[in-house]
Amino acid sequence: MQITASTASLTVDDVAASQRFFTTHLGYTEQAAAEGFASLTRDDAAVDIVLLARGTEVLPSGQRDQRASDLIFAFTTTGLEAEEKRLRSEGVEVAMPLREEPRGERLFQVTAPKGVIVQVVEWVTPSAPEET
Repeated sequence: MQITASTASLTVDDVAASQRFFTTHLGYTEQAAAEGFASLTRDDAAVDIVLLARGTEVLPSGQRDQRASDLIFAFTTTGLEAEEKRLRSEGVEVAMPLREEPRGERLFQVTAPKGVIVQVVEWVTPSAPEET
């Protein structure tokens, strides 16, 4: 198998609100749209996104009434401080402020409509442990 693209499909209550979030704040553009459906893309390495309205018959019957949950959408970038500042200035809810993990991961998280968490990550060289 050779994968030529990757797409994450999110089941959401309000396709239009979710689409606005990803296009307004995260630089996605609409590739296609119809009632209860939107396909979003970017011109870089980000995964494409398909938004499906909860209850749509395209989904298997056991999944139609579920919505995206327990999901963290992670994007690796540079200039993390500037991105957090920009998103805050645009009124995006910051779920977790900028922090640095010991393993060298700097990150913050924002909340998309209906609770989808978007994590923005920048990798740095972790500090060497101090010798005693």
